[in-house]
Amino acid sequence: MSSPIAPVDAPTRLARIDASSLPGEIGMVEAKPNRLLPFDPWHLILAPLAVIMLLPLVWMVVTSLETPAQTLHFPPVLWPGTLRFGNYATTIRQSAFGTWFWNTTLVTVAVVLSNLVFCSLAAYAFARIHFLGRGVVYFLLLATLMVPLQVVLIPTFLIVKDFGLIDRLGALIVPNLVSVFGIFMLTQFFRTLPIELEEAARIDGASRLTILVRIVLPLSLPALATLAVIQFMWTWNDFLWPLVTILTNQDAFTLQLGLATFQGAHQSQWHLVAAANIMSMLPVLVLFVLAQRFFVRGIATQGLKG
Repeated sequence: MSSPIAPVDAPTRLARIDASSLPGEIGMVEAKPNRLLPFDPWHLILAPLAVIMLLPLVWMVVTSLETPAQTLHFPPVLWPGTLRFGNYATTIRQSAFGTWFWNTTLVTVAVVLSNLVFCSLAAYAFARIHFLGRGVVYFLLLATLMVPLQVVLIPTFLIVKDFGLIDRLGALIVPNLVSVFGIFMLTQFFRTLPIELEEAARIDGASRLTILVRIVLPLSLPALATLAVIQFMWTWNDFLWPLVTILTNQDAFTLQLGLATFQGAHQSQWHLVAAANIMSMLPVLVLFVLAQRFFVRGIATQGLKG
């Protein structure tokens, strides 16, 4: 004798029914808004603006592949015909481009690393450590941001001269070991981090430096990357300060000083100037692409624990 079929309760019957076939909110699927265009309408405005912003870069690339006569032709030559990639080799061969590139890389890396270290230490002190006169010192420090560079140019030059750093790469590194902007940006970011994590580490016996290195800095990677990119661009493209401090020693020229040698009083080799500028821009472009991906990953994982 077969056993009777057990009755099926209501929740089980509903679970066996396709939810998409049910009326009302149970089977409702969020419908995408119907669009006449396969992309956001804002792209119709942003795409032309992006093209306009890329025109100077495209024009520089075209100029770097032209002959000297084509760079001076009027109306301008929009397409050089034969692409002269040899202009890049000529730029390196006829100048000390390798020395300029090395000097700029050395100065930039030293300045970026020192700013990441010293700005982090100072910012953590202002954000977390309570000491007498902290607010006054922080206010006076921020007030220096309103002082133009031209005002402190001569006093800074005299200080560097007293240290015997004129015509040396040290004159470009020492005055830029730490920046007030970096201290301000990291201080504001450190204040947004939950202090409970640091208090728990303090209970476990961690020192201030251990908390900074093992807790605060890993959580501040997006801010540190932003500071690194900004400081990299400022130092890499700096022209005024190297022009003031590097007077006669051409072995200490940076890229920006070296590029100025291609422009003479009566004649300028614009095809070589453009080629040198393109090569000097490549590290900045590569860093921007890498940092952009890092920003996205850092922001996406900012609130995750594990």
